[in-house]
Amino acid sequence: MIDDFSRRGFLRTAALAAVPILLPADPAVAAQELPDFPAEVTLYRSSYRNWVGEITADGLWACAPDTPDQVVAAVNWARRHGWRVRARGASHGWSPLTITQGTPSDTQVLLVDTAPHLTGLSRESPDSVRAGTGVTLEALLTYLEERGLGVTAAPAPGNLTLGGALAIDAHGTAVPARGERRLPGHTYGSLSNLVLSLTAVVWDEASGAYVLRTYDRDEADCAALLTHLGRSLVTEVVLRVGENTALRCVSRTDIPAGELFAAPGTEGRTFESFLDRAGRVEAIWFAFTEFPWLKVWSVTPTRPLTSRQVRQPYNYPFSDNVPRPVAELVGRMVSDGAWYLAPVLGNAQYDAAALGLVATLSADLWGPSKNTLLYLRPTTLRIATNGCVVLTSRAQVQRVVAEFTSFYRERLTEYAARGRFPVNGSVEIRVTGLDDPADVGADGARTPLLSALRPRGDHPEWDTAVWLNILTLPGTPFAEAFLREIEQFLLGTFDGGYAMTRVEWSKGWAYTDEAAWSDDEVLGSTVPGSFGEDAWREASAVLDRLDPHGVFGNAFLDRLFR
Repeated sequence: MIDDFSRRGFLRTAALAAVPILLPADPAVAAQELPDFPAEVTLYRSSYRNWVGEITADGLWACAPDTPDQVVAAVNWARRHGWRVRARGASHGWSPLTITQGTPSDTQVLLVDTAPHLTGLSRESPDSVRAGTGVTLEALLTYLEERGLGVTAAPAPGNLTLGGALAIDAHGTAVPARGERRLPGHTYGSLSNLVLSLTAVVWDEASGAYVLRTYDRDEADCAALLTHLGRSLVTEVVLRVGENTALRCVSRTDIPAGELFAAPGTEGRTFESFLDRAGRVEAIWFAFTEFPWLKVWSVTPTRPLTSRQVRQPYNYPFSDNVPRPVAELVGRMVSDGAWYLAPVLGNAQYDAAALGLVATLSADLWGPSKNTLLYLRPTTLRIATNGCVVLTSRAQVQRVVAEFTSFYRERLTEYAARGRFPVNGSVEIRVTGLDDPADVGADGARTPLLSALRPRGDHPEWDTAVWLNILTLPGTPFAEAFLREIEQFLLGTFDGGYAMTRVEWSKGWAYTDEAAWSDDEVLGSTVPGSFGEDAWREASAVLDRLDPHGVFGNAFLDRLFR
């Protein structure tokens, strides 16, 4: 029974988490519930599932417009009938930015699926590309690679839609290595920082309707739309791109956490030493283990003799497909409540990675950037994750990492001593640059107002961001209380002195002891304050003006922007 659940039941449930179930609409029911809906836009019933299935809704009305004009028609219908519109891409997110938990099927919410048709790609100029927001990052990066173009960094999952990625300032992991110069058309910040122009559905007072409007990067309103959190609907963007690079990705599992995350100034194989050498580093530290999985990417024009050349992405099959021992442990924990097996699961995950890297010859990879940047398929283990980012100076990165990991280890050890195991996944640490608008190469380019990588004018020395994520299975007892302690530590420690904490929009944040996205002080004061009250008010005012009827929103966004 346990084996059946762990191998089939659990994985089947996980696989369904982000796969919408579509049912053809009964014309008579559609005509009754959605009177006068545009005939050219096909309607259907759909479930909604976020990445881990913690936020779900069944039987919602949805549509997949063929063109941006059809999007406008659906939005104007929604405005006339008092409905709200939620754009849906891959549903690869954790936070309630699209749908809130508990949304009933009779709620007047229309899902607009972008992935089926808003997927156009074309060369706008030698150094820019026009893309529909429903295109996946894998399709976009493949298109660029075929033309000798690429990006410096990207999120690991290739199934994300571009629109979803831009809405929450998606990022990878990259800062310049010592002596490295940024290539034209590239950025060390978020993907939002590559936008040259975007086309959004906005209210037009003169015509009394929503219309398509294109904003160039130097326009003030564009700054609010570059990372809009679902408070708008962008149909198309033009991205600045640059020459592609070949990357070598070396994985290691032999450096103790005590050495990698040591206090600043410590000699040895520290996180900072790899960052200086290569600029592109990720650490995955499984719970209750001592040796993180460290990935180090470096710009390497020609293949090293020891590297395996890769011509496709997703080169860690042991990560893409949950190994049997891991699945069996997960099954026991979820079905039997055996959460005390967290240390066993952590070590099983470490073993799967360490042995898998050797067995699949994946410890030293080389190829065009896409093929090492994209490494997570939708078949990987679906797991909940919290997210914060700490803005600081490059010289303080090791200090941030050391203080965070020390507190995390101390609290996890103390919880375990009381028989509580709130974390059974991993800690993930990445480092990026900030969103410098000069990177886009357009005169007067605006900084994304709501990007977590927005620089602070009062701290010009802060040029680096440390992304911190803690992953654990949905439903793990004491997880929310533990993550609240971590979040409060980050907010209190990195409080604007030598560093400052912001939330990662798509992940878990604003924790109470019972739930994420629920702490009134974090939602109402801390988050707006981390961007600066003026920037927050400006972004909120622009989004309200472009959508005065509140068509693009939900209860959570209403609360966040109140």
